[in-house]
Amino acid sequence: MKGVMLRLENKLKLYGFNNLTKTLSFNIYDVCYAKSEREQSEYIAYIDEQYNSDRLTTILYNVTEIIGAHVLNVSKQDYDPQGASVTILISEETFPIVQIDDSCTQGELNIFKTRETIVGHLDKSHVTVHTYPEYHPDNSIATFRVDIDVSTCGKISPLNALDYLIGSFDSDIITTDYRVRGFTRNIEGKKLYIDHSIESIRDYIDSDTLLKYDWKDINVHQSNIFHTKLLIKDINLQNYLFNTNVSELPLSERLEITTMLRKEMTEIFNGSNTDE
Repeated sequence: MKGVMLRLENKLKLYGFNNLTKTLSFNIYDVCYAKSEREQSEYIAYIDEQYNSDRLTTILYNVTEIIGAHVLNVSKQDYDPQGASVTILISEETFPIVQIDDSCTQGELNIFKTRETIVGHLDKSHVTVHTYPEYHPDNSIATFRVDIDVSTCGKISPLNALDYLIGSFDSDIITTDYRVRGFTRNIEGKKLYIDHSIESIRDYIDSDTLLKYDWKDINVHQSNIFHTKLLIKDINLQNYLFNTNVSELPLSERLEITTMLRKEMTEIFNGSNTDE
């Protein structure tokens, strides 16, 4: 990990502004077993409260700080019956106050109290999050999906926030995409299509975290496109039961629920239904 950080910190001598656009798309699923209709409704309500727009805004603020960006504007919204979205516009460097549009919140959270909807913007860059809690009507499996996009322009990298994002959610399945687009020029005028070394997104995930997951890489190095998926290895059933104690269930039911959970996770990880 230290070697990775050093590579990011090595400065290139550039001609003008670094025009490279780096985009990280981070998608997680949290899977749960909620047996009754009441438990399913309570699970959705619990997730909706735990990851409301205020909590998500805090997470994105922390992402912005980790990658070394500056907030220009923030927009957030909770939805009925469930879900939330937050968008933040950021800048690589501190933005002159005289150049900031009057409609921007400039990261002032108190402004949220006077608005029903708020959006966040960054200079040339943005951070967004959307949540999708839902449950299966037949098999008692509930899922919570979070989509986060971090797009930066310049020298700052969204990959620096990946470990923090993974730790901010209960992640059973993780899908990450990273792409570097455009080009910048070095001081001699030569075009550069990437400004840091990368073999895999896994290079930016803590080694202890990786031990908890099986993983799959699909990388197109010549196009600076990187894709990594992770699937949790071990299922501790108690962690997946909503308002139920595992000791109250007979062994046969424990095995049945564990099998259903693993099937759901495997299908999401592979992007295909096993019964088709």
